[in-house]
Amino acid sequence: MSKHVPTELNLHRQSRVLEITFDDGAHFNLPCEYLRVFSPSAEVQGHGPGQEVLQVGKEDATIDQISPVGNYAVALHFDDGHNTGIYSWDTLYSLGANQEQNWQDYLARLEAAGHKRKEPN
Repeated sequence: MSKHVPTELNLHRQSRVLEITFDDGAHFNLPCEYLRVFSPSAEVQGHGPGQEVLQVGKEDATIDQISPVGNYAVALHFDDGHNTGIYSWDTLYSLGANQEQNWQDYLARLEAAGHKRKEPN
């Protein structure tokens, strides 16, 4: 059972942001790029610690579709064909609560791997 339950979930297509509000009042604006590079899928996370796959070139990622998964999660379908991540409510809450640190870590990993992030269109 999820500790955090959303009361509102809105996809803003033009700004490419998923806005989500939870029952405890927490409110997050999660960019599609951020959600794509932190997908909980095995394709991104690997099958165990240390097997994560650095996602590059996702600056212009958009969400084409959001599908409910039971009453505990959503599947996000991205325009690059990625749709295997199941985002539980707790995962989305954690991504929101830790967004700044996660993003800084991601940027540092990109730089260490010799990749430059371009500005989104």
